[in-house]
Amino acid sequence: MEDNNKPLISLNDFDLSSIFDSAHDAIITLDTNGCIIHWNSAASRILGHRAHDIMGKSVEAIIPQRLIFDEKLNLRKLSSGHPLEHYHTTRLNEKNEEVHISLTASLIKDSSGRVLGISQIFHALSMQLISEEKQAMLAAIIESSDDAIISKTLDGFVTSWNKGAEVMFGYTEAEIIGEHISFLIPEDRMSEEDHIISNIRKGIPVEHLETFRKTKSGKEIAVSLTISPVKDKDGHIIGASKIARDITNSKAAERAIKRHAHDLEILHSIGKVISEDLEIEVILQKVSDATTQLTGAELGAFYYKTTDHTGQVVRLHSLSGIAKGDLQDLDADRLTGLFDQVFVETAVFRSDDIRKDKGSLGTNSLPELFHGIHPVVSLMVMPVLTKGNVILGGLMFTHWEAGCFTKNHQNLVAGVVAQAATALDNAKLYREVRMLNAKKDEFIGLASHELKTPLTSMKGFLQILERSEMNEKNKTFVSKALKQANKISGLVADLLDVSKIQSGKLHLDFETFDFHALLLEVIEPIQFSSPSHEIELDINTLVLPVQADRQRIEQVLINLLSNAIKYSPDANRIIVRVRKTDLELTVGIRDFGFGIEDEQLKNIFSRFFRVESLAAHISGLGIGLFISKEIVERHQGRIWVESEQGKGSEFFFTLPLIREFTS
Repeated sequence: MEDNNKPLISLNDFDLSSIFDSAHDAIITLDTNGCIIHWNSAASRILGHRAHDIMGKSVEAIIPQRLIFDEKLNLRKLSSGHPLEHYHTTRLNEKNEEVHISLTASLIKDSSGRVLGISQIFHALSMQLISEEKQAMLAAIIESSDDAIISKTLDGFVTSWNKGAEVMFGYTEAEIIGEHISFLIPEDRMSEEDHIISNIRKGIPVEHLETFRKTKSGKEIAVSLTISPVKDKDGHIIGASKIARDITNSKAAERAIKRHAHDLEILHSIGKVISEDLEIEVILQKVSDATTQLTGAELGAFYYKTTDHTGQVVRLHSLSGIAKGDLQDLDADRLTGLFDQVFVETAVFRSDDIRKDKGSLGTNSLPELFHGIHPVVSLMVMPVLTKGNVILGGLMFTHWEAGCFTKNHQNLVAGVVAQAATALDNAKLYREVRMLNAKKDEFIGLASHELKTPLTSMKGFLQILERSEMNEKNKTFVSKALKQANKISGLVADLLDVSKIQSGKLHLDFETFDFHALLLEVIEPIQFSSPSHEIELDINTLVLPVQADRQRIEQVLINLLSNAIKYSPDANRIIVRVRKTDLELTVGIRDFGFGIEDEQLKNIFSRFFRVESLAAHISGLGIGLFISKEIVERHQGRIWVESEQGKGSEFFFTLPLIREFTS
């Protein structure tokens, strides 16, 4: 009796190699090291390698070098349980030529699940199939692209239109196929198409042409075009393929970056300008110009708060963007309601369209405020405050288009206004100091004139007394009084010179004279009155003709020699050096006294400046060197000092020898 549970035929009864050899597809088996251990007849038919030649070799022998890394990745995926089915790849035949195949691979395991090797089954792909697959892939890529991909004939009629083109331009494929490409071209750019087609006919591609194209709604968008010739199988150019990328956002970002850089440049320059300038009028105009430029306003105006006989008033100070011309009616008196509200609340007022903001400032209608003055739609008004929140004035910006001023513009102007407020505070302080200084100069000049008359009379009376009969004691008193009167007279003369210099009225009378003779005339009385110091004269020529104001040059020499003696009480000599070149005369007066500290040298010729360490015990007003500097420079010469503390100083000045002078 037969056992019904026993299989009629066992799989082991078959010769599997004969089954594999008769298969239409190539079947190869790899061991765990990737070596080929089985190779069927179909594999030999497809790749040409005979079984006895290829078996035992690594599978990499039939894989192109560029694909070996990819094959290793596929092996890892296969080992981790991911199947590999109908994978399109290439293998090398016996002539080392690439053969396109479709491959399916699987792991070979024993009954316990241990991996024994890999089975690969593949068949060759026909060129037609490959071409069809490539075409399908390209079509999928084109259809899924965000860029507009369009083809057209050489006459400009559209033959293909992808989804990207539909999204970008708004036309469906049905609407645009067969239509002329001029649908997309703005009127002012029609000539571009002729230029493009001309290049395409010659086989010249057009790459990254940045231009504008028109959507179905009529909106113009910025695009980058790349256009290539389309050829038939014989190589003849039959059309053009166009890729259009919407660069509207990138162009906007580029403009924003440029605008930001431009704004930063303006902010940097205006910050530098207003921090350096101390003239209120200049600051107001430059702030108005800079903020108008920053906001892109058609018109910018600075209204400055000032004081007149009626009290505090707001006046139009400066206009920017357009010429002032006939816009005098923009004065604050006309816009009182606008400024009253802004100044009271000290807040920014910004309107995208004043035609829609009627009554937003109390009872005032903004369009009526500007009616007949200047076309205004966008408006922004900002108060200018001091650090203590005191109103200095206000900035107003207008434009005839709507929505021109943004929060960013407001912030930019606020940055400039903050700097301007500080600069205006400083300018006001400077103006006050300058006014006080002018009053001081006026007082000095007036006082000097008033002192000069009684001093002249007093000196005359003392000189009469000095010549009259009196005892020795009285003569001594008179002589001392006359000496002090002369000293006061010299100080008054110096103060008068300062006053003349400040007012620009120091007059010079030029004449030609011998400087050597003048020098001897000056040295003799000073040497006689100061026997404690020997004045040594070092001169390289005897005749020194110069053209100058003789009295004023004498004044410079007396000032410098007197200072040299005064500031070297412990020394016993002064050296006067004179050197002549072809163009100028240089005089140096050297003392061996206290010297001057380096940090004080820069101020030594300033008006009323005195060296701090010496001011307490040496008399003087600190104006002799100031006067000397003005006299020398009025002669187109130079004056300077070289000094070393504890070793003395040498003052130099030059006089031109050959030059035309003007008083």
